[in-house]
Amino acid sequence: MTPENEATIPPPPAGMSEISRLTGVFFEPGKTFEDIAQRPTFIVPLLLVMVFSLVYMTFYSQHVGWERQVRHQIETSKQAAQQTPEQREQAIQIGAKFAPIVGYAIPIIVPVIYVIISAVLLGVVKIMSAPTTFKQVFAVMSYSGITGIVFMLLAIAVMFMKSPDDFDLQNPLAFNLGAALDPNGSKFLYTLGTSLDVFVIWRIILIAMGLKAAGGKNMSFTGALMAVLIPWLLWILCAAALAGLRG
Repeated sequence: MTPENEATIPPPPAGMSEISRLTGVFFEPGKTFEDIAQRPTFIVPLLLVMVFSLVYMTFYSQHVGWERQVRHQIETSKQAAQQTPEQREQAIQIGAKFAPIVGYAIPIIVPVIYVIISAVLLGVVKIMSAPTTFKQVFAVMSYSGITGIVFMLLAIAVMFMKSPDDFDLQNPLAFNLGAALDPNGSKFLYTLGTSLDVFVIWRIILIAMGLKAAGGKNMSFTGALMAVLIPWLLWILCAAALAGLRG
């Protein structure tokens, strides 16, 4: 090949910028996850989710307070009927001391959760013979997670529009079937209902699109969707059963 011919060869197309990826998750998810699959990175979206989680927990702690949440959970549990008022109050005070620790630890726990979920999803897609790497799956998890930023911003807005007594940390937006159920009724059904959430479904679809992009020709969108749905359904059934037992 002569130098003249080499000079006429166009350079390979540049990948999407970080800003383009972050906005593309919302407006061009197919193209965006194709780019993420080719160049899997995760630092920026992961840090954004961690920062916004900290902001959300800080606003909740200052505006609503953890004691309200703990008090509601304990007073509406089955165990409350078996406790004296003094025992309930003692349990509330203990819970109110530990709840902020758990709340502020959430930003640190996020990467750990992503690692666990990514490992499970990778195991599923490997069974389906898709040539996918852990880094690709983790990147998909990280970028799909920025939908949670929209959730948290809306939840913060609702938090300041409502009375602190009316804000429910477990279901702040009620974009799910749980909004039509009595939270003091069947805990099993309520947990199932709140799991069928618009934001959850949105993220499941995005993760499936990302797995499809990472798996290439060996992975159909239906197969990728099943790879996400099956572990998720098993998880929410176990969580709902546990909630039902605890009452």
